[in-house]
Amino acid sequence: MAKHEEVKNGVIFPVGDKNEAFAKYFVGQSYLKTLVADPKVSVGVGNVTFEPGCRNNWHIHRNGFQLLLVTGGEGWYQEEGKAAQFLKAGDVVVTHDGVKHWHGAAKDSWFEHIAITAGTPEWLEPVSDEEYAKL
Repeated sequence: MAKHEEVKNGVIFPVGDKNEAFAKYFVGQSYLKTLVADPKVSVGVGNVTFEPGCRNNWHIHRNGFQLLLVTGGEGWYQEEGKAAQFLKAGDVVVTHDGVKHWHGAAKDSWFEHIAITAGTPEWLEPVSDEEYAKL
């Protein structure tokens, strides 16, 4: 049984639907509940839930940024060339424009964060199973 099973039902906001629109940029299953999608607002806000072991590909935010507000479970965040950071509820991550990074669940835990994103994502290669297994 995975840790933080309660996260799969949503912590603060609903889990949302299977993240089919971005599935090709993830290893494993994620869920997305869009919280703000107003064309007059220059940021998107979504509740992203990751099943154990799920992570997104390396990516870069161009002409913008990303803020992650961790609401539940355990996960990881890593910027290229730096050590991965363990994440838990209450952690906040700021990713600046042009920084290559990835984030996702720990191998044995559900994980959830609110993502506040401005700019255009450039999706890159997956995090290899070898890299991930070292965490």
